[in-house]
Amino acid sequence: MTRTLIPFISDYPVKPNSINGIGIVTFTDGTNDITPNQQQCEAYGYTYDIATGTCKAYTYNNNLGRNLFNENNNVQGSRNVTETGTNNTYIMGESNKVKGLSRNNIIVGSNNEIANGVNNSSVYGTKGEVTATNSIVLGGNAPTDNLAERQSIQLMYGVQTTAGSTVDSYLNNITDNYFTIPENTAMYFHADVLAVRVGGTGTGNAGDFLSWVERGVVINKSGTLSIERERDTIKGSGNHTNWRPTATFNGTDFIIEVRGATDTTIEWASNITFTQIKTGVAL
Repeated sequence: MTRTLIPFISDYPVKPNSINGIGIVTFTDGTNDITPNQQQCEAYGYTYDIATGTCKAYTYNNNLGRNLFNENNNVQGSRNVTETGTNNTYIMGESNKVKGLSRNNIIVGSNNEIANGVNNSSVYGTKGEVTATNSIVLGGNAPTDNLAERQSIQLMYGVQTTAGSTVDSYLNNITDNYFTIPENTAMYFHADVLAVRVGGTGTGNAGDFLSWVERGVVINKSGTLSIERERDTIKGSGNHTNWRPTATFNGTDFIIEVRGATDTTIEWASNITFTQIKTGVAL
């Protein structure tokens, strides 16, 4: 609350006493706080709001506080929302939302949404939903469809292996980071997987490689996942005995497991495209 030290105007028994956080001025008669009438309000240079019967020092903007925490956003279009902590984000379209605490995102289209804490991602089309950092989403929905009812998602998994055991690869190559399959959602996945040897003392040489397509459908039925999958080996060179990727899951997380070779340092990258139907009904 802002306190003012304003003298009484001649012939007026009241004067402004304070201005609250949304710009409303409270007057005083020297002892008690009062609400001024229009003549009293305007005599001191304020604006009288007839609809609410209040005296205003300024018109409060609901976006003011939020925007103080946002930086360098470029928003073109109507009814777009950038929640607290949205930075370096470009929006062109209508009725899009960024849930906040996010950076470096792009939205082109309408009624799209980027989840809280998602960075470096883009969404195009209508009613697309972004939940993973470093992903690309295409929303292909009618205005009457649910959010993310039909959409395509592209993202990357990666890991480095040095042994012959089976290990998880990770979303964006960040340990223990995975893509979560939404509830009551079916997703066809197509993973282009590449493995390249970069070191180690095991049989073979740096530059040996192998590639695969791992594909199938993963479905979340009311919180329980199942998967149907297959794998095709595409092309390889050098020694790559026993190398392989396998799509699986843990809880509601989608995983690409990989197996390398003993004393062999291998870099793995999986470019994964999901085709999604988020049903909106219990499966």
